[in-house]
Amino acid sequence: MVKAFSAYLIFLRAMFGNPIPYRMFLSRVAKECIQVGVDSLFIVCIISIFMGGATCIQLASQLTNPFITKDFIGIAVRNMTISELGPTVIGIVFTGKIGSSMASELGTMRISEQIDALEIMGVNANNYLVLPKIIATVLMYPFLVIIAMFLSIYGGFLSCKWLTSIPPQAYINGLRNAFDAYDVHVAIYKSLVYGFLISSIACYKGFSTKGGSLDVGKSSTSAVTNSGIAILIADLFLVYGLLSHRI
Repeated sequence: MVKAFSAYLIFLRAMFGNPIPYRMFLSRVAKECIQVGVDSLFIVCIISIFMGGATCIQLASQLTNPFITKDFIGIAVRNMTISELGPTVIGIVFTGKIGSSMASELGTMRISEQIDALEIMGVNANNYLVLPKIIATVLMYPFLVIIAMFLSIYGGFLSCKWLTSIPPQAYINGLRNAFDAYDVHVAIYKSLVYGFLISSIACYKGFSTKGGSLDVGKSSTSAVTNSGIAILIADLFLVYGLLSHRI
């Protein structure tokens, strides 16, 4: 594990040597932003709406205590969405789509010797192929998380209105009750870290692929698995570091 982590750090350091021309680099970043952000928007929207709706129904089914007001469902959906469901659950889904795609793309380029050809021509393949993917993911993933949080809360509202007996106004009152904007800041901080972890681990696994086409699939699977574990570990430390003053 220590050897693999050291190789990962060396891989990250190699991205900043012998940079490609500025305009070419920006073009690569813009292309990756479209692939990472725009192409992932549909699945993020669908998952967010149904995730918020299911959360609302689940909470509504458990509001049996007469001492708990109906407004609580809005508070619970809002806090769960902003603190965990938005950045973390979407991050796991994002890993399965974007992380596997990055690992497969770079793995295929590695076994087909395209990366070797770039290096022979004097191009820093890490800077040309990897760094734009990481920057694009770090830039676009927070926007996807913001959209996911909004749609998840709205999906909860739709479920509350059409699928439960709880008045929609009670849900809205709960959303407004005791709202702390710092929770949104925490979600953004987490999404920045998750974006970096997802892209860098996926690129590292794809870049270090050895063998044939079968090993590309193994690298893709390993990228998704390791990224998911990294997200959960980072989630624990980020939550403790950012919210420990409330404990």
